Amino acid sequence: MTRALVFDSGVGGLTIADALRKAAPDWLVDYAADSGFFPYGVKSDEELRERLPRLCAALVDHAKPDVLVIACNTASTLSLVDIRERVKVPVVGTVPAIKPAAEQTKTGVIGILATPGTVRRAYLDDLERQFAVGKTVIRRGSAGLVDIAERAVRGQAIDQEQVAYAVKPMFDPPDGPRIDIVVLACTHFPLIREAIAAACPPGVRLIDTGEAVARQAVRVAPQTRRPEGEAIAYVTGGTANKAAMTPAFARFGYAQIEVIDV
Repeated sequence: MTRALVFDSGVGGLTIADALRKAAPDWLVDYAADSGFFPYGVKSDEELRERLPRLCAALVDHAKPDVLVIACNTASTLSLVDIRERVKVPVVGTVPAIKPAAEQTKTGVIGILATPGTVRRAYLDDLERQFAVGKTVIRRGSAGLVDIAERAVRGQAIDQEQVAYAVKPMFDPPDGPRIDIVVLACTHFPLIREAIAAACPPGVRLIDTGEAVARQAVRVAPQTRRPEGEAIAYVTGGTANKAAMTPAFARFGYAQIEVIDV
């Protein structure tokens, strides 16, 4: 049985873990949340470059997966190469779905809804130059939506006014009213997809990369036979974070939770 480890700063990557379980129902899909350093979107590049390869290497040594999935756009756009150099298993990253958005837009204008960190990175510039030539791309960064998603997956009510406050400026003139596709470029955002959709004008379509990331993980993972067992969720930040994350993990089927601090 193949064992995967899905990694994110918080609960957002649970959407990727869910997609991976659907794509490979015979796998064990462990999960690791760096909740002790959450949120990544407001951290400096230097802080993340120092932490991410070291933490991922420690997680792989501990969990011993066959494949590591970085279910975080911020981590993937910043440190994917460095992480691959530090671990000995295949590593799959998560990047904004600019290519399919550019291929599918009818108006030629697409929106990118991401964290502030992802919005400002050169990696996003490269994706636009590679896949969105001739298209108009409007970026909108929001750390608040990440917090809303974290609270929502733990059972708290979604404040639709806060979601609208974060989303609606993306549709301001001159080009915003022509957006017909919005890329959810943070794995947290599919957790509150319906609320985000309600904040968009009618007819706007939302896309993310969950299924594509899952398919890539299945393609690159070695075919191994492992003992039967239970999927494990790991958290950083001590027992307080473990307690805070338990409702979210339970919602996605994780009963065994361990604290791992590096």
